[in-house]
Amino acid sequence: MVCPACRNGDTRVIDSRDDENAVRRRRECQSCRHRFTTYERTEAARLFIVKKDGRREPYNRDKVLAGLRRACEKRPISESQMQEIADNVERELYARGESEVPSGTVGELVMSALRTLDKVAYIRFASVYRSFTDLNSFQEELAQLQTKNE
Repeated sequence: MVCPACRNGDTRVIDSRDDENAVRRRRECQSCRHRFTTYERTEAARLFIVKKDGRREPYNRDKVLAGLRRACEKRPISESQMQEIADNVERELYARGESEVPSGTVGELVMSALRTLDKVAYIRFASVYRSFTDLNSFQEELAQLQTKNE
């Protein structure tokens, strides 16, 4: 690491701490004794979502959370539970090791998590995600949910 004061490359780490998204390191230049802070962050591989119409767009965690918030509105589900679902979905997507993932995969992962957490939130999410066109398709989904609970 190069010292920002004297540009010398001989520095040492004085202190190292894990922050939420990075490793924070306090460093000291061995030449001029200037102290400075650096942050090390892991850069995740770029992940693209392939939409139903074939468009590709970068993965956006905020979209997953927005869908979860809409589905969980006025339900006894905390923000931390929704964040945890988003974390698990993101972890699963990156664990696949693929640079492109169909949008259906994201939806199925979210629905799977909601199915075990809250049935009403699950049905809300599924109704938008699966684009129920009539009452029969909605009733079929409810029937499947009931048979899985029994």
